[in-house]
Amino acid sequence: MLALSPMADRQRDRAASPAPSVMEGRDAGDSARICLGIITGAHGIKGWVRVKSFTGDPEAIADYGPLSDESGAHRFILELVGAQKGVLLARIKGVEDRNASERLKGLRLYVRRADLPLPEEDEFYEADLIGLEATREDGAPFGTIRAVNNFGAGASLEIEDPAGKMVLVPFTNAAVPVVDIANKRVVVVPPTGLLDAPSHDEGGRDADGDDADETDEG
Repeated sequence: MLALSPMADRQRDRAASPAPSVMEGRDAGDSARICLGIITGAHGIKGWVRVKSFTGDPEAIADYGPLSDESGAHRFILELVGAQKGVLLARIKGVEDRNASERLKGLRLYVRRADLPLPEEDEFYEADLIGLEATREDGAPFGTIRAVNNFGAGASLEIEDPAGKMVLVPFTNAAVPVVDIANKRVVVVPPTGLLDAPSHDEGGRDADGDDADETDEG
C-alpha cells in the first residue's frame, strides 16, 4: 500500500494474497488541511525561499494552486525556480527581499483536503490514516495509528497498543487487509514474530523494575 507523502502506499505482497478490503468515503470536510511542505529558510537577496516538500514528487507541491498557513488566513503562491541540497528554491508572490523571506522560516504550507485528488487504489493520505483505530480480525482492540513511517523499505504504521506500547506494522495487504476510512478503522494481522516481546526492557530490568541479573543474597 502507498502512504502518499502526504500519502501512503499499501504494498502488495509478492506472494499472491486476496485483494484488500478498502472502504471509500474519505470526507474530511472542507476545512481540513494537509501539510505539503515547510519553508526552511531564505535563499539569496531577492526574496527566494528554501522549501522542504512532503509530496511524493517534491515539485508537485506547486501543482495545487495557492497554499496557505495552518489557519488558512494567509495564502502563498509558489513559483519554483530550482533545487539545492535536497530542498526546492521558490519565489513567493509578494515576497521581494531577504528580510521578508527570512520572516517565513518555519512556516508550514497547507492545502485544503478537499482540493487534493482522490488517491488511486491502495493509496491513502497519511492524514486519513493517523488516528484510525486498529483491531484484530476477531474485533479485539489492537491500538491506534499514531504515525506513518517509511524508512526505505515501504510504509509502516506506528500503532500505540492499549498498553501504550508502540508497534510498527508493515503497511501491506497481508498485514493490514482492511482499511475503512469512512468508519475510521483498520484491521491488522500481525506478521509472525511481530509481537514477540523481550523478557525485560532495555534497562536490563524485569517487569517489577528490579535488575534482571541480580540474585537475592542469602
